[in-house]
Amino acid sequence: MTDAPLPTLRGLGVLVTRPAHQAEPLCRLIEQHGGVAIRYPTLAIGPPPDMVLTTARARLARLADYDLAIFTSVNAVNGALPLIREQGDAVPPGLEIAAIGAATARALAGQGIAPCLQAANEATSEGLLALDRLQSTHINGQRVLMVRGVGGRTLLADTLRDRGARVEHAVVYQRQRPLLDPEPVLECWARGAIGAVTVTSDESLRNLFDMLGAAGQDYLRATPLIVVSARTRQTAAEYGCRHLLLAQDASDAALTAVLLSLTAHPSSLPGNTI
Repeated sequence: MTDAPLPTLRGLGVLVTRPAHQAEPLCRLIEQHGGVAIRYPTLAIGPPPDMVLTTARARLARLADYDLAIFTSVNAVNGALPLIREQGDAVPPGLEIAAIGAATARALAGQGIAPCLQAANEATSEGLLALDRLQSTHINGQRVLMVRGVGGRTLLADTLRDRGARVEHAVVYQRQRPLLDPEPVLECWARGAIGAVTVTSDESLRNLFDMLGAAGQDYLRATPLIVVSARTRQTAAEYGCRHLLLAQDASDAALTAVLLSLTAHPSSLPGNTI
């Protein structure tokens, strides 16, 4: 009995905007399904300033003082775990762990930290805040450590403080906009070699618009754009993007499933696909 053939992307060119160190699994999946992955990272991840990292290291060294630690992203996991293990101990057994999004939870599980608290269907601060564990009756008076990057939204911390929690931050990475020449990407678009774009955060989308310039922005507005949250979809609509698709989550499999749905219904593709 032979294996069933993989669904095919039929040569669809996909602009992948994940940070370079995180993009390859998605690129390989696109290529395995017969697509063409075009790498154009719109975020770069690096360590925060030294003083910020020193504070994070000190707070992670006393994890046992907290009731709950919230990891906001995969990058937060990757940035924090080496610092935690510098102390010679793993996460204290009495510390409850929460994650924003399934990808963050999987990253924690890959480091031996499972199970953790997460929203079932929404990889956002709002989804986590809706959980019973984070309501005032349970969180009031508790010490919470948010493990995150520089900047970002303040909704989660602000709401938890309003509910009576004592919130501190361990900032373990920062996001930067890469300095990349857009011309190779614009040339791909000009010859019809980009038929879809994947974007996994608001910041990635904003950077993409800035990096492409006016000519590239026009191409982007006319190209199917796959996003992973309703918030980013709204941002993209405000930028004038006309073909917006929402993936079930930020996983490579979910993004690929949306891409496959495009090629399964070719009439839904604009004229700039290959």
